[in-house]
Order: sequence, then C-alpha cells, then structure tokens
Amino acid sequence: MTNTDLCIDLQGDIAIVRLTRPAKRNALNDGLILALRDAFQNLPATVRAAVIDGEGPHFCAGLDLSELSERDAGAGLRHSRMWHDALESIQHGPVPVVAALHGAVVGGGLELASACHIRVADASTFYALPEGSRGIFVGGGGSVRIPRLIGVARMTDMMMTGRVYNAEDGERVGFAQYLVSEGAALDKAVELAQRIATNAPLTNYALMHALPRIADQPADHGYFTEALMAGIAQDAPEAKARVKAFLEGKAAKVAKG
Repeated sequence: MTNTDLCIDLQGDIAIVRLTRPAKRNALNDGLILALRDAFQNLPATVRAAVIDGEGPHFCAGLDLSELSERDAGAGLRHSRMWHDALESIQHGPVPVVAALHGAVVGGGLELASACHIRVADASTFYALPEGSRGIFVGGGGSVRIPRLIGVARMTDMMMTGRVYNAEDGERVGFAQYLVSEGAALDKAVELAQRIATNAPLTNYALMHALPRIADQPADHGYFTEALMAGIAQDAPEAKARVKAFLEGKAAKVAKG
C-alpha cells in the first residue's frame, strides 16, 4: 500500500510504515496523519509488529506549517481530536510499534514518536518542541504522552525556552530506550520488531492496552486489573503451550545479556 505521503512494506509478519515526504523533512499534514490512522486501523491480520520510519535524513520535523490554516476555536479543537484519533490507532492499535528515529524528531514528530511503544534513536537524532516560540500549543497528544517519558518539568522547559536535546541526552532523559550509531536505527528497530513478533499475541496486547491503564489507576484498582489480565493471558492456548515447553526443558532459559 503506497501513496505520496506514506509507504507500507510488509516483511513477513513485520510492517514497515515509512513517511515519504523527505523534501519536507517528513512534516505532517492532514493527509499524512489520516494515512497513518488508516494504515494502523487496516493492517493485515498477518502483521504482528510494526516499525515507523522516515525517508531521508529526518524522522519527522513536525507539523507542516506551510499548510496550517487559520481556524476558529471549534475547528482547532476538532483538528486536534483528529490527531488524537490517528495517534491512538498507533498506541492502542492492533500490534506493538517501534519507532526508528533519526535527524529531526520535532513538534508533531515527537508526538508521533511518543505514541509508539519502543523508540530507537541513532546518533543524528535531536528532539525539540518549538510550539511555544510559534504561539501555538501541542495538539497531537504530546501534553499527555511526552511528560510520561521525560516529566512535566523537562517538557515545560523545552516549550518555554526552545531547548533542543541531542541523541545522547535524549536517551538519558527517556525519549528513547535504545541509542545506536548513525544510520543503524532502522535495522535495530526491525530486529526488535521481529523479536516482539515472536511473543504471544495476547501478552503483547496486554502490554499495549492494559499496562498503560494500570499505571494510571489507583494501586488497588491496578492490582485487580493486573489479576484479570494475568488470568486471561495464561488461559490462552499459546501461553499453555509455552509454559509446558519451558517445564519440559524445551525452551531457552534467561541468560545474562
């Protein structure tokens, strides 16, 4: 499936979803946001994990301001909610998603990255939230997702002062879980996606859908939700087969990394 803004490459049970606007540093316009939504809502049933990448030297430089039109408050609200719907299709969609970050991960690009479950950054990556200097505010879920990665104080600093984080500092504060050499992010992201795809699907689903919600619940509610999810997951036939294989010595034990 390909259009002018987005390309999906199916490699076995992995889908590589690539932003294809390199001349615009993969800036996000409405068409691309809607294409992302449609792509994740309509992934083939054979796909078990996905990677989001950006063509060219940048992952995504944010909102395409050249296409930003004046909106009244109601239209602005609806536009933001359209972004929420699209990125929700990634975060709480059918499969785990790994982001392959490089170059600019800025504004809406950082909002997109924060909707993914795992982020791999290469040494060229830099992060910024320039909305404060442009007189606007994040509208793609960034005010919810980004503080959960780096904290409210750091996000406030970025938006108030225009602070830019490089790849090393970004990994240190929590933007990415992996940091690799320049040009290696996609290969590492695909490697991780292939590993994730071997997990029991119901366990991956629990990690995507239950774990974030448990983190938002009071402790006693979280414990109960955890117990329900644990009971459901272990009842799956695939889980029973995996536990049996381990008990019979047919599955590998955890080894020191």
